[in-house]
Amino acid sequence: MPDRTVVSERSLPFAPAEVYAAFTDPHRLARWWGPAGFTNEIPEFDLRPGGRWRIVMRAAAGMEYPNESEFLEVAPPSRLVFVHLGPMHRYWMTMTFAPEGAGTHLTWHMQFETAEEVARIGDFIAQANQQNFDRLAALLSETIPPVR
Repeated sequence: MPDRTVVSERSLPFAPAEVYAAFTDPHRLARWWGPAGFTNEIPEFDLRPGGRWRIVMRAAAGMEYPNESEFLEVAPPSRLVFVHLGPMHRYWMTMTFAPEGAGTHLTWHMQFETAEEVARIGDFIAQANQQNFDRLAALLSETIPPVR
């Protein structure tokens, strides 16, 4: 069976609870989510199984990209699972926040509906995820001293 997944990983010098909190606080999440150059508005963020997450991502050129997801699993500070409902594509995201020394190994496992979709957008998604991680690390560096 062709691969329907995109897996992105990053080790961060911050405790799992801090990395987890940067996702679960919508004010902080709005500051780092998305590829470089994007800004965000989060009109809904109901962090519980069955809760909705709506975000409007704005590219530097002004294009708006509304997205809607539903949380399936919320297990602080180690795991989050949600389904991205659209509108552009549907995928299931499992985020794990694993202790790694004094820091965190963050893994995003995205499963798309078809291998064809991954073949079409997988490289873009992988690059965008790394930009997300860059932005997350920058936000955490501003607010929390790295653990050494």
